Amino acid sequence: MIPTRRLLVLLLLGAVVVAGASFAQPLTWVAVLYFIALLGLMVADYAVTTKPDQISVARSNEAKLSLGVPNLVSIQLDNATPRVVRFQLRDEYPYQFRADAELLHGRLPPLDGVELRYHVTPVARGDYRWSDINLRYRSTLGTFIRQARYPAAADVRVYPNVLDVRKYDLLARKGLLTELGLRNAKVFGAGTEFERLRDYTPDDEFKRINWKATARRSKPIAVEYETERSQHVLCVLDAGRLMRPQLGDIQKLDYAINAALLTSYVASLRGDQIGMLTFADEVGVYLAPGKGRGQFYTMLELLYNLQSQPVESDYGRALGYLSVKNKRRSLIVVFSDVVTLDAAQPLIAYMGRLARHHLPLLVTMNDPNITRLVAQPPSTTTDVYQRAVAEQMLAERRVILDTLDRAGVLTLDVPADKLSIAVINKYLELKTRGVL
Repeated sequence: MIPTRRLLVLLLLGAVVVAGASFAQPLTWVAVLYFIALLGLMVADYAVTTKPDQISVARSNEAKLSLGVPNLVSIQLDNATPRVVRFQLRDEYPYQFRADAELLHGRLPPLDGVELRYHVTPVARGDYRWSDINLRYRSTLGTFIRQARYPAAADVRVYPNVLDVRKYDLLARKGLLTELGLRNAKVFGAGTEFERLRDYTPDDEFKRINWKATARRSKPIAVEYETERSQHVLCVLDAGRLMRPQLGDIQKLDYAINAALLTSYVASLRGDQIGMLTFADEVGVYLAPGKGRGQFYTMLELLYNLQSQPVESDYGRALGYLSVKNKRRSLIVVFSDVVTLDAAQPLIAYMGRLARHHLPLLVTMNDPNITRLVAQPPSTTTDVYQRAVAEQMLAERRVILDTLDRAGVLTLDVPADKLSIAVINKYLELKTRGVL
């Protein structure tokens, strides 16, 4: 129990009476009676004040928290007494999280309950642990503050951003996917499986003309293909040192994982088979392409605790392994990064080989700090030097991406906060064009 200001004032008044008793003897009995009355007030206050076991406190939150976004946490308090309880609550969430409220205040009605809400934002994936809940409330007569600790320890896992998946489902049901930034991507007769022959129209591509049928019928005949519903989409995640830097509070690897999961989820909904590979200096986890939501949740479990490594990535080992394991032509989305042309030579070489049998897409995240330095007018000698280095890095990055383009490798270089939407739009575009 913690004394309130009211009790301290009352004790101070008693001290004044005691001090006066040294000058006037009758005040001694007044002081004794005063402190007896004050003690009685405290005892009565203790007796009528709500006891901690008459208040129930319970926390509820998702078993799987999402990385980098606010996750809702609810705390339910119930009062079993006919007295109002004004309280202050502090939940002991994992110290690695950011919260939008340190202390929660409220009023607990008599024989009723109240729900408190706040949000936590994890900045790293992995296993964490909640601790207990602390509650402070003022006594009925205001002489002390009661403090109680309610056991609420629980384990919790931080996963990649699964909230984006739920948001996608919700907007898809309402037909509002454009609110996410997704472009309309309906598939009209694109694919590689033969469906039928029909008359050629000016809107058809020249390559769709069937010359044998044209010769037999003496008029242009086009081939119409059936859209393939079960193509392979594999996400390859580089977990080496280039993916360790943070953009804001979150590592590049975490942005890549979020984008890979959401893209895979969208692909699975469109009937494609999804798979993945992780690597650094060695091959990590390989998940062969498969269908359905079960495949997506398997991928989620495999990725929730993937950590970046302070080592150089071995592109040859990873992409060579993938070529052996996956023979069928596939869209292979590689999440990595490039810095210098010399360091990127192995990536360029092996991605070029991959393009002979598959459709490779290299996804990189541009650094907003470098972009800002290039756009910012220099005012000091240091600024001039920093801008020159930033311009050189951007120029070298463009050379690398152009080299990959010439080798038949698709590239996508976007800011981290737009990564997921950009990759999904690219996938939908490729699906529409039927280039797989």
